[in-house]
Amino acid sequence: MLRRVDGDRATLWLETSEPAQARVEVDGAGAGSAPTFSAYGHHYAMVTVDGLAPDSANPYRLFLDDRQVWPEEDSEYPAPVIRTRAADDAGQPVSLIFGSCRKGTPQVSGRWLPPDALDAFSRRLMTDPETRPDLLVLLGDQVYADETSPKVRRFLRSRRRNGHQGPTDQVVAFEEYTKLYLESWRDPEVRWLFSTVPSVMIFDDHELIDDWNTSASWRTDMAAQSWWRERISGGLASYWIYQHLGNLSPDELAADPLFRKVAEAEDATDLLREFGLRVDEPESAENTDVPYQWSFALDVGRTRLVVLDNRCNRVLTPGARAMLPAAEWNWFVDRAHGDYDHLVVGSSLPWLMPPAIHYLEAWNERIAESSHPRAAAFGEKVRRTFDLEHWAAFGKSFAALGELFRRLGEGGPEAPGHRVGAGGAYRAPASISVLSGDVHHSYVARADLGHAMTTPVYQLTCSPIHNEVPLPLRPLMRVAWWPGVVHSVRALARTVSVRKPALRWKKLAGPYFGNAVATLRLDGAVATARIEGTTKDGALHDVASVDYHA
Repeated sequence: MLRRVDGDRATLWLETSEPAQARVEVDGAGAGSAPTFSAYGHHYAMVTVDGLAPDSANPYRLFLDDRQVWPEEDSEYPAPVIRTRAADDAGQPVSLIFGSCRKGTPQVSGRWLPPDALDAFSRRLMTDPETRPDLLVLLGDQVYADETSPKVRRFLRSRRRNGHQGPTDQVVAFEEYTKLYLESWRDPEVRWLFSTVPSVMIFDDHELIDDWNTSASWRTDMAAQSWWRERISGGLASYWIYQHLGNLSPDELAADPLFRKVAEAEDATDLLREFGLRVDEPESAENTDVPYQWSFALDVGRTRLVVLDNRCNRVLTPGARAMLPAAEWNWFVDRAHGDYDHLVVGSSLPWLMPPAIHYLEAWNERIAESSHPRAAAFGEKVRRTFDLEHWAAFGKSFAALGELFRRLGEGGPEAPGHRVGAGGAYRAPASISVLSGDVHHSYVARADLGHAMTTPVYQLTCSPIHNEVPLPLRPLMRVAWWPGVVHSVRALARTVSVRKPALRWKKLAGPYFGNAVATLRLDGAVATARIEGTTKDGALHDVASVDYHA
């Protein structure tokens, strides 16, 4: 799997059936090798390739102990390539493909899902290389630990009969998680796509369990489950290996103390088991240290991408709830300032929801944190029943994100670190885009943060890649944008003193409920967002397209 391409270097992730020396050779220029490391009886490698030629797209080959294993002999697919950008790529467009929520099998709970949008995109790329993006950004629910396929459930029932504790329809142990990744990533089209397009990933709740870290009382209830410690340890350890390692640049990998220990260990099982438990320690308003930072950032040309952890490091202390602890928020603010043209923020949960749902979540946050036990219990029950745990349910974080975007978009001395334009004035970014998933429908919304704002701010939501929203919920997602419904729910929120947000937003496209992938193209000062859904025969068709610029 090709994960990062940074200048003249690239990183590739792979899993092998036994210990080996992995070597990558790139036609024309570039090579790298690394030994596998072992954990839980599995073997993995992160290979850094050096010496890549700028502005090139060259095929590569992967060897294990001098035996070529990729591309496979007699493969019907095009040769995988590593593409680099020009040495001076300031004027070169940037293209990001993004989406979330992908089931690895076509059938779930006895029903057939619509065609997989990632498969459709892969097939198109095979015949039209000009559509190749710079990066694939996957925004959560890459696997579903709590909604498993018939094949995985058969495996789980066998393990439970043999004494492995846990539900018969949900994964618990690291070994069980590996079956989810194998099932999802062995899809031939997706396997080829991952081998030729760089990708970054962030988790959402289903990598662990539905509503992961929705509240402090949720954590208390889960801790009482006899299988939870193994579930959280195996889930976070497997996420670290299968998804997070590839988010890091070669320099970040070299600097990561856990990766160094794992790579040097004869068997890293105990290291990773302890790590999975340690990084699940809840944050609090008093203790703002981050046990491990899952959020990450990178630059592609003149575009800065910052991807946020919306799940693991939440502060759940009543009265001080936050999407990010203070230390990680400060890191984000620092990365949000700098010398770039476009800021793209990856957030598995949408920042701007349909307004009626926003006010409902804000109302629920107040009720759930009531000083009256019965009211708080009612609010907590509603929160869990209806999944009311997006940014609006973390009101202080919602407002802080809007205020950060306002400061950036207005430019000026209050946005330190921005490049200086003509006449010595600070220039705001050409655009700010929030990429999200989770909600199983797609839409585009624009934020209005005031007349002094020169930078357009957009919410781009694309979900699911391969799943579906239940039919009864679709009308609710539509009416949640209607002014009359919004006015009614806002009136409800006012009864518990929820203030009107400092910004407004309106929907420009959607909602679309089919499987989809989205493209964000950034060219000079112009950003273009495009959402494509799948047809019945598995092709892509346009659903929405929006251009915006300062």
